[in-house]
Amino acid sequence: MADTQGPQGQHDPAGSTQMFRAFVDEAPQGRQAASVGSGPRIGLIVGVVVAVAVVAAVAWLALK
Repeated sequence: MADTQGPQGQHDPAGSTQMFRAFVDEAPQGRQAASVGSGPRIGLIVGVVVAVAVVAAVAWLALK
């Protein structure tokens, strides 16, 4: 792709858009694996904490 286009279809002579897209698409494997691995785990922990808080609140209101 020798002729790169900018966002509005204008010619990008430096090819900076193409270089930026190549940089973004080339994510380092180490960081990508770490962020994907910790994401669901954090969500699970937050979900469990919220569930325990809801159960505690319902039990407190029922016994009050």
